[in-house]
Amino acid sequence: MSFIWNLPYQWFTNFLSYFNLSSKKSAKILFIGLDNAGKTTLLKMIKDDRLQSPQPTHFPSSEELKLGNLTVTAFDLGGHEQARRIWKNYFCMADAIIFLIDAADFKRVDEARAELLDLITDEEISNIPILILGNKIDKKFAMDEKILKEKLGIGRICTGKTGKPAEGIRPLEVFMCSIFCRWGYGDGFKWLSSYLN
Repeated sequence: MSFIWNLPYQWFTNFLSYFNLSSKKSAKILFIGLDNAGKTTLLKMIKDDRLQSPQPTHFPSSEELKLGNLTVTAFDLGGHEQARRIWKNYFCMADAIIFLIDAADFKRVDEARAELLDLITDEEISNIPILILGNKIDKKFAMDEKILKEKLGIGRICTGKTGKPAEGIRPLEVFMCSIFCRWGYGDGFKWLSSYLN
C-alpha cells in the first residue's frame, strides 16, 4: 500500500536537507529491523512530526513523499519473523537501508545481530550504505553505543561518523537515538545524506 502526502514546502525542504536529495529525482530507503524496534514510529514521526503508537506492521508498506520532480519512497517492511523472509525481495531497489534496534531489549540482541549480519554479508547490497539506529536510549537500562556495537559484533566494521570510507568499503555506522524523545536520529540522517548524492 502506498500513501502520497502533500506536505508543507518548508517541512519537506527540511526533510530533504537531511538526505541531501534536492538534486536527485528519486531515492528508495528500506526501514528494517526486528518487530517493536520503532520503524513505523520513526516513519510516522518523519511524516507528521508527532509521536504516535502505531499498530504492529503485518505487511510491507511504502510511504511516498513528493515535491516537484522528486520522489522519496520509504519502505517499512515489518520485523516479525515471517516479514523478515521477504526483506531480500526489496534489496534490489534500495539506495540505503536504515536498520533499527531496540537498545533496551537485551533478550533479543542476539536475534537482531543474526539479522544484521545476514544483511551485511549479502552480496546484492554490498555497496548500499547502512545506518543502524539504536533506539529507546531513553529507557533506564538501554545499552550505550559501545556495548551495542560489541553485542552486534560490528565494532571493527563501522566506518566512522565523519569522513568517507575508502573506495569499495560499504558505509556502515551506529547512531543511538530515542524516537520517543526525538533525539539522535537526525544525526544519523545527516550521516546517511553524504552517501545519497
